[in-house]
Amino acid sequence: MSVDVNKLKQEYPLLQEITDYQPVFWKNPNAGKPADLPFGSANIFDVEARLRRYAPYFAKAFPETAATHGIIESPLRPLPKMKQAMETRNGKQIAGQLYLKADNELPISGSIKSRGGIYEVLKFAEQVAIKEGGLVYLDDYAQLTEPKFHDIFAKYGIAVGSTGNLGLSIGIVAAQLGFRTTVYMSADATQWKKDLLRQHGVTVVEFQDNFTHAITEGRKDAAKDPMTYFIDDEGSSDLFLGYSDSSLRIQKQIKDQHIPLDDDHPIFVYLPAGVGGSPGGTTFGLKTILGKNVHAIFAEPTHIPAVLVGMLTGLNEKISVYDVGMDGKTAADGLAVGRPSRLALPVMKTLLDGIATFDDEQIFAYLTMLADTQKIYVEPSAAAGFTAIDRTIEAYKDQYPMENATHIVWATGGSMVPQADMDEYYAHGKRLLDSEKK
Repeated sequence: MSVDVNKLKQEYPLLQEITDYQPVFWKNPNAGKPADLPFGSANIFDVEARLRRYAPYFAKAFPETAATHGIIESPLRPLPKMKQAMETRNGKQIAGQLYLKADNELPISGSIKSRGGIYEVLKFAEQVAIKEGGLVYLDDYAQLTEPKFHDIFAKYGIAVGSTGNLGLSIGIVAAQLGFRTTVYMSADATQWKKDLLRQHGVTVVEFQDNFTHAITEGRKDAAKDPMTYFIDDEGSSDLFLGYSDSSLRIQKQIKDQHIPLDDDHPIFVYLPAGVGGSPGGTTFGLKTILGKNVHAIFAEPTHIPAVLVGMLTGLNEKISVYDVGMDGKTAADGLAVGRPSRLALPVMKTLLDGIATFDDEQIFAYLTMLADTQKIYVEPSAAAGFTAIDRTIEAYKDQYPMENATHIVWATGGSMVPQADMDEYYAHGKRLLDSEKK
């Protein structure tokens, strides 16, 4: 769309700092207001029930899930050494405790996309298996590994546009089930993710352009084939809801680790944001299941803060970072999205507490610090949440009892990164940290 950038900057002065690529913190003025949401707790429990039905399938088809009986979940890890290192580096105390929601360890695709992306594939596969394969809800879904169902699924295509991790999660599971699978990948996608998909029999269509172009072309191609199901990262409710199920698991983890949650003990959750679907679905789940004392903060690159531009202006998906003259460049490939989700942002209008933007260099520094202190390795975008903690504490110190807070950084990916790439990421961060000491 055509936008009057100067008029928007007059109406929203923060937009000038954003377009100057300055790290900013935005408090959502609508946070906590009453809202008529399109989803509720029943949707989350429907997701959980379907994942439980599929657990026998995963335990058989993906042996790495056998230890969790076919349930795809990650641990919640305390980070005492990381907290101390951050306090030393930044010269200030972090009020409260620090944890990592380690979705970097999720099986199959090693990222948060193992939640929403896989879930939408499963829902579609279930519909096909019931319609054409005689599957019923109380069957043992392990039978979906049989050639009969593979042949049924092979008549259908599944397609998605992706910068990387979503394509991995959908591609690996869809191809394993038997679907003809195509992933349309933007120029930001890393080569190893493309290579891994091809190793799993997935067709990868590459573009030397941004995510918006890739998903648009993918949507067009899929529309030409009535047997192809397109998973739309910009507007899929199934994808969005697939992320919400994490709230049920983290609720149990919080209880088991005796982490307090009430008016006097708030929890702040830090989520990297690209198109906004995965952090949006996660936030919806957390707010619905855990309630008002959980506060969600999104983290976005200074050069491509699509969700922030959309929410600040109220234009949501009708505006992209390119419309306001930004270059959209970032090393955080999973966050390289110029236009936000048309579904997630209206839901986030009252559920999201704030958004922090960060310089790319900082995520490499935190990636290296996490490796040095806790021996945990994540990809660059997964370290984004660490960049927002100090500013969140400062922004809400007069509103909440921050000294009693728990901070949970959501690590969105990393375990499948090739060693050579991880070594390069680590070295980049090490150089930055060493230069700070001089």
